[in-house]
Amino acid sequence: MSALRIKKGSTSHSAYNLRPTFSDVQERHTLALLVENEAGVLARVIGLFSGRGYNIESLTVAEVDHDNALSRITVVTVGTPQVIEQIKAQLGRIVPVRDVHDLTVEGPAVERELALIKVSGAGDKRIEALRLAEIFRANVVDSTLESFVFEMTGASDKIDAFCELMRPLGLQEIARTGVAAMSRGSA
Repeated sequence: MSALRIKKGSTSHSAYNLRPTFSDVQERHTLALLVENEAGVLARVIGLFSGRGYNIESLTVAEVDHDNALSRITVVTVGTPQVIEQIKAQLGRIVPVRDVHDLTVEGPAVERELALIKVSGAGDKRIEALRLAEIFRANVVDSTLESFVFEMTGASDKIDAFCELMRPLGLQEIARTGVAAMSRGSA
């Protein structure tokens, strides 16, 4: 009987060091879908996610081509590379879905989100909220003696950071549109 000898420290022939094709690391992906603008399409897309236990971090939908009755759905989701591939494949099989793009892997993309943030406070907290709003380029769209409503557009992490700074100053309410995204360049 012959035994296979492997030099100590060598991993090239060990069955214990085989690496899987996909990672178990969770990744955030932005998917852009072009769909037929008809009743039930959004429910089918959402049903695909909920039926398989996939989470949706952000979802935006709007008609983009009235003449051809097409809408664009932008979905931000998190999963392992295997799960993301499954999601894209399953979305592509839904009949009213015309096109599926993973903007995260297809090249540079622009992502923006709009948020309305209500902050109440008086005195120094009110002054500090206005100072921070100026730094973050948030616009005051409503003001009373007790509160402000700020409008902010930008990347999701910028909005998150602004909201965290507003918490101790009197953050009352947040309304967010979700991510709108588009690939950069001519293609």
